[in-house]
Amino acid sequence: MSCPRCAAEVRPPDLMHSEWRCDSCGDVPPFHVAKHIGTEIVESVLRQPRPTVDHMPLWCPWPLPPGWMVTGVGWAGDDRSGVRATALACSGPDPLGGGPADVVLIAEQPGVGLGTRFGGIPGIDPGYLIAECLSDMSGHGGPHAKIKAGGHRIPLWSVKSPEDRSAYVSEAKGMWLYAVAWPASAGYFLAEHVVLHDLSDGIPPELVYGAPSPYLIGSGA
Repeated sequence: MSCPRCAAEVRPPDLMHSEWRCDSCGDVPPFHVAKHIGTEIVESVLRQPRPTVDHMPLWCPWPLPPGWMVTGVGWAGDDRSGVRATALACSGPDPLGGGPADVVLIAEQPGVGLGTRFGGIPGIDPGYLIAECLSDMSGHGGPHAKIKAGGHRIPLWSVKSPEDRSAYVSEAKGMWLYAVAWPASAGYFLAEHVVLHDLSDGIPPELVYGAPSPYLIGSGA
């Protein structure tokens, strides 16, 4: 398990602390990554305790574009607070370069910081970045990409990230939504009429799985 914000190891609750904690970030929901991927693994993640108020989605492109596979799943939370963030990795051919590409989709409640960790973005929540995008683009067009998530059209905003990746942020089902792609050119994956399906609403039996994504299994930084 690791810190959702900085990828460091976390300490479990003890007599002095009721929360998992990171030496650098303080109290955090621990981030877990499944070592393998398959329908049974996804189902086990969906059986994790959920918050009593908010429904936490697990987003997956569906149908998957040709050549793409689901290659990892993770979640942030514990038995006491429930799941507060989910992450799903997909891998396939880079839509521009043709080489391998990876995309990690993250849904999270405010204050978790998992999406900014994977995106290489400063801060914990992306609200200020969306506000900057809206300000910069006022009167000069719309969002950088549009997808469909949970039956609704969702605008995506491209935000500054390290050169090795591209990062997009938005909101869906009352949660932050991140799409982080490696290499940076793989962000064009999002221009291919992507539809996101919440696996909490059902796992398609035709879903294809592949070898674990190094970006999800690794630090994500």
